[in-house]
Amino acid sequence: MRVYIDADSIEIRLSPVEATLGLLKSIKVPLADVSDVDVLEHPLRDVMGSGLKVGLRLPWLYYIARSIKLDQVWVVRRGVPALSFAVRNQGALQRVTVSTRDAQTLARRLEAR
Repeated sequence: MRVYIDADSIEIRLSPVEATLGLLKSIKVPLADVSDVDVLEHPLRDVMGSGLKVGLRLPWLYYIARSIKLDQVWVVRRGVPALSFAVRNQGALQRVTVSTRDAQTLARRLEAR
């Protein structure tokens, strides 16, 4: 999984294995539709307390999943901070949380735009 930010959008690209196991596809959101950017130092705590999920779930290790209501997506793993942001105009999707060692840097880039 990789996170890319360009002049117009943020994209979370899943590997074919991650997409298949997580029942997801890569996500691309225009920067104009991104808000409420945050960095979570322990994202697994938030995921495990968020209710029912569909996708790959290895509690306390790794999640590639969506909420049952399809309004949240998590691609998070233990020991790696996560970039979390709200989205609009993306159908049911309202929040994306993705683990990346560059979470702080990416959050600053999103907030600076």
